[in-house]
Amino acid sequence: MSEQIEIVDNPKAQRFEARVDGALAGFADYRDGEGVRGFPHTEVDPAFGGRGIGSTLVDEALRATIAEGRRIIPQCSFVAARVTADEFAAHVAR
Repeated sequence: MSEQIEIVDNPKAQRFEARVDGALAGFADYRDGEGVRGFPHTEVDPAFGGRGIGSTLVDEALRATIAEGRRIIPQCSFVAARVTADEFAAHVAR
């Protein structure tokens, strides 16, 4: 049986959350500004590490940010590493 990974936006908490079979596995905090979204912190519970959940979480958060017409401010090191991908690089606020 494969695990189900769901990425959801939780605007009240200002974060995207990764849920695995319903359990919170990680989150990517964000702060919105005028036309931009900063990502100051990303965290994955060590119990869920090594499964690509962090990458899936951040990639989906970045895609949602771009779909909203916002530019990305990569403040945490994990997001900064992910925005180097061609899909995201053109959407980084300079």
